[in-house]
Amino acid sequence: MRRLLDRYMPRDWHRQERVMDPATWKAVDTIPDEELWTVRRETSSRLAGWVRSQTVTDRLTRGDSMDYSTMAARKFDPDVLTLGFARRLAAYKRLHIFIQDPERMMRLLDGPHPIQFLYAGKAHPRDDEAKRLLVQMFQFKSDPRRGGRVAFIEDYDIGIGSLLTSGCDVWVNLPRPPLEASGTSGIKAAVNGTLNLSVLDGWWAEAWDGTNGWGIAAAEDPNHAVVDARDATAFYELLEKEVVPLFYERDARGVPRGWVARMKASLRTIGPRFCATRMLDEYVRNIYPPR
Repeated sequence: MRRLLDRYMPRDWHRQERVMDPATWKAVDTIPDEELWTVRRETSSRLAGWVRSQTVTDRLTRGDSMDYSTMAARKFDPDVLTLGFARRLAAYKRLHIFIQDPERMMRLLDGPHPIQFLYAGKAHPRDDEAKRLLVQMFQFKSDPRRGGRVAFIEDYDIGIGSLLTSGCDVWVNLPRPPLEASGTSGIKAAVNGTLNLSVLDGWWAEAWDGTNGWGIAAAEDPNHAVVDARDATAFYELLEKEVVPLFYERDARGVPRGWVARMKASLRTIGPRFCATRMLDEYVRNIYPPR
């Protein structure tokens, strides 16, 4: 992605003053759709190849059967819509939303226009609720019907995070409002051309404009079961009615024009606003002015 941006963005676009100037990022619209989509597929293919190999190793190491261990190697497909979820696995991050309705999720995983899902992260040793939810996810993915479309990536670190944020098609964040402070993994995903689907909490409440990804309304409720069920329904409906159809709607050249337009909107609107350069500049000017 960096090489593609270097070809079409203004010279020295990544330098301090220019990277946080919205005018700089308007050049994203000059990138031919075909080229942006080619880069997207290259990063997806790189991720898929790594997942096929790594998942087999992880599963065999855990003592899973050979058939289950090799399932992702046989079925994980770079041309299938790939969702990513990787972060600290605290309970309020609500990884369990994915499997709130297991059969509905199964229809998405194995439908005529399927999705596949990668998740990674670590729960704190004393966070019993997070560990319980992680066990539920393991039970879900261990079903033979799902083993080729759902994979847990072990030993999550910066390198794995880079592969996921650059290679997934959609980055998912489902925090329970109002507990999300930021959500920086989604920012990293966005500048790699990955689209965000998130509850409107943390950074996404500021970033989402209706054209640059998908948002789930943030509504607080002391009854966690109620808000979780409501947000799960909204999540599934967005996937079924908007995300999946848009991804698989291709023109004669095999390019999903609507999807690429949303990628460009994401890069153009998020790039200049959500970067350390802009943050530091505002701190210096507004919080710590010279005396």
